Amino acid sequence: METSQLQKLRYEYNPKLPEVLSGPVDGIKAEFNTPPYSNADESELRSILKFTFGKPIVSFGKGDGTLERKALNVGVILSGGQAPGGHNVIAGLFDGLKKSNPSSRLLGFTGGPAGLINNTFIEITAKLIDEYRNTGGFDIIGSGRTKIETPEQFAACMETAKNNNLNAVVVIGGDDSNTNAAVMAEYFLEKNSPVQVIGCPKTIDGDLKNEYIEISFGFDTAVKTYSELIGNIMRDANSAKKYWHFIKLMGRAASHIALETALQTHPNICLISEEVEAEQMSLNGIVNEISAAIAKRAENHEDFGVVLIPEGLVEFVPEMKMLISEINDIIPACKDEFALCEGFVQQKNLIERNLSSGSLSLFKNIPVEIAKQLLLDRDSHGNVQVSRIETEKLLVGMIENKLARMKAEGAYKGKFLPLGHFFGYEGRAAAPSNFDADYCYSLGFNAFALIAAGLTGYISCLRNLTAPAAQWKAGGIPLAMMMNIEKRHGCQKPVIKKALVDINGKPFKTFAAARAEWATKTSFVYPGAIQYFGPDEICNAPPITLRLEHE
Repeated sequence: METSQLQKLRYEYNPKLPEVLSGPVDGIKAEFNTPPYSNADESELRSILKFTFGKPIVSFGKGDGTLERKALNVGVILSGGQAPGGHNVIAGLFDGLKKSNPSSRLLGFTGGPAGLINNTFIEITAKLIDEYRNTGGFDIIGSGRTKIETPEQFAACMETAKNNNLNAVVVIGGDDSNTNAAVMAEYFLEKNSPVQVIGCPKTIDGDLKNEYIEISFGFDTAVKTYSELIGNIMRDANSAKKYWHFIKLMGRAASHIALETALQTHPNICLISEEVEAEQMSLNGIVNEISAAIAKRAENHEDFGVVLIPEGLVEFVPEMKMLISEINDIIPACKDEFALCEGFVQQKNLIERNLSSGSLSLFKNIPVEIAKQLLLDRDSHGNVQVSRIETEKLLVGMIENKLARMKAEGAYKGKFLPLGHFFGYEGRAAAPSNFDADYCYSLGFNAFALIAAGLTGYISCLRNLTAPAAQWKAGGIPLAMMMNIEKRHGCQKPVIKKALVDINGKPFKTFAAARAEWATKTSFVYPGAIQYFGPDEICNAPPITLRLEHE
């Protein structure tokens, strides 16, 4: 396989470590602090996570080393969707193990958690890892979305660990994957297994964060990639001056990507799902707001613009949420009749006969292609696959109708030429920014330190991330501390709660203060491509939202 010149140069990049992790392993000291718990689900969590709930926070400082330097056998898993920098997490873990004891081994379980269940792995060697340093993707060992939940699966994992004489397993993943890591750590302790489990916070969606986890890895690179593309489209729009671009951005549960890219590029409109839900904004209300901005810009002879839309918007619009819920109930309740329907028209008629009056009115007014997606694109449980709904086309269709009515009334005199886009996969496997390259490498090295300190049920944690990497604070947070109780498949289960955009936080308020001007005045910013060489403020800057949260 040929290697580009840029990738060859990136192989030579040496990721930066926090100062406390950059010296001899003997000089790293683990310090413990048990904070007061204020979790509403504490009693239930204690009853379920008997062995891991209540563990102290650990931080690493300089002093008489408390880390063991014995040879370790460690397994690593890449779990869930790709995020830029995953290879550097593995590189940091590998280098930490080898720096401590050259006889240590790192096994990469292939295809995600299924690799641990099925005992399929490759050994990570120096030659192999050198081919993947500072590169995007998860292709070194692949990833997967298998959930480890049944007693048989947990038993298989423990058998795999025993057969390979593993001391620890590192799970690199998002909130669900780290929930899996927490439950696995509990299971191993319950079964008197000495195998440790450590998590690493991954997801481009940015929704694995809390007062201890400042950001998930991959977010910085993904939003910079999307912002480059958005900026390019903005430049084109401002040149052609005749197209309205509706851009859906990955991020189903939370709008962190939409908010960050808005702050980086200054679109005319950016919808934030969390605000839509909090304000109980209707679909018609959203359409009216965007249409008003389009009409206002037309008055200024600017029949062009850019609208950013979070992937999961429809689940936050109250009447769409109700419609989806009703359809999800109707199809299984009428499954025999639904199966006998010949084509979409008959299916649509069946659904309409069973909808409430409010949902019926909405269903009749949405574009036909969206109605088909609501009925035909179902997951294995029979539910609507919300991520596949072309929300940008839904809005465009409704806006076209609204503008036609406004034109008939004399309230709109422009020309509306819409174009739809979806940016998602373009950012998931991009070559990591310097920030993500450093952050991921440090997370991996820090995961080694947690293992060497004899800990289990922790997530690798780095804080003070707006400072230079040498000043980052390293340590670990008990996974159980980050959990709450949710009802899943009819059972009460401990899960890591997704972090949504805080509409009372400084990042959102900064955006909200500027958006009225952006809506009518062309204020586009063109960030350009990710830069790897040059001044710190260009090459090593963390996300804008992270900087605002630290101010």
